[in-house]
Amino acid sequence: MWRRARVADRAFIMSTTPKIAVITGASAGVGRATAREFAARGCDVALLARNAERLEAAARECRSHGVRVLPLSVDVAHASAVCAAARRCEAELGPMDAWVNVAMATAFAPLSRLLPEEFERGTQVTYLGQVYGTMAALDCMRPRNAGSIINVGSALAFRAIPLQSVYCGAKFAVRGFTESIRSELLHEGTRVHLSMVHLPAMNTPQFDWALNRTGHRARPMGTIFTPEDAARAIWFAATHRRRDVWVGWPTVKAIYASRLIPGLLDRYLARTAYEGQLTAEPLPPDAPSNLFQSVNGPFGAHGRFDERMRTTHLGALSDRERAAAWGVAGLGLLAGLTWLARRRAPGRARAHRA
Repeated sequence: MWRRARVADRAFIMSTTPKIAVITGASAGVGRATAREFAARGCDVALLARNAERLEAAARECRSHGVRVLPLSVDVAHASAVCAAARRCEAELGPMDAWVNVAMATAFAPLSRLLPEEFERGTQVTYLGQVYGTMAALDCMRPRNAGSIINVGSALAFRAIPLQSVYCGAKFAVRGFTESIRSELLHEGTRVHLSMVHLPAMNTPQFDWALNRTGHRARPMGTIFTPEDAARAIWFAATHRRRDVWVGWPTVKAIYASRLIPGLLDRYLARTAYEGQLTAEPLPPDAPSNLFQSVNGPFGAHGRFDERMRTTHLGALSDRERAAAWGVAGLGLLAGLTWLARRRAPGRARAHRA
């Protein structure tokens, strides 16, 4: 639905289409697809990630669209490095219009098999990396009173699942942080806009290089979407003043179900989520882990699940579309209750006469 902008939004899009953007986690997965999306739309991009070789490969893809590209090898878990990257971007490319926080690192394992330092590291990258990115972007954007910051969340920021406590905990934290800072920006009266894009299962290299203590190769649970779907939603969030964007029907289902039947979901996931996230294939003894060190190799935007991806996507719901959806759902429920009451009314009347 990011392609269905209302007429009233068009002037805003024309005046705020980013010309310079910073994207973290840009060497692979959703970050790399996002870098390509922004570059294809004529946006100069600074690409932040750890692996210099993959960064340069991503930079070549972006330069093919005729834009300026600044690849920077940065570990987003280090606040000083992120701030230095932001300053260098402004010095070499110019004032940034958008900052997109995508970088993440995680583990597939029950809590009993994780070390404290592993949990800490995953939290530093996936949560604090977005905190540091937001801080660096605001330092640049506040004086100009303009700009857009997009934090990438997940359906798992609303409904956590087993074996992913590192990732789920971090994404829940990002959501709480974003809501807090959004209120602060409103209090300040700044026009810097803060959005979140919540994603479903994605076909990215995450499932091949995340720390894995399960003994089996990991896989996405449920319907698998393309990184390009996420990239289009992120572009939409960068060019529209939307509070949140939910990508894909599975995300919508997970969020609403977590609100309506949380206990039932706990039990359902306890029965199904282990098998749903693991293949029957044993984990190779030399399986890589990128939690503490970058993993070398020709990893790109896509993982190994191209044959299982959706070939068409369902679009996304922003907060405006969700409000309309809730209204339609409410009217439907009211109509259903009215119909049910009318069906029961004649029976009650006959029983009363008898």
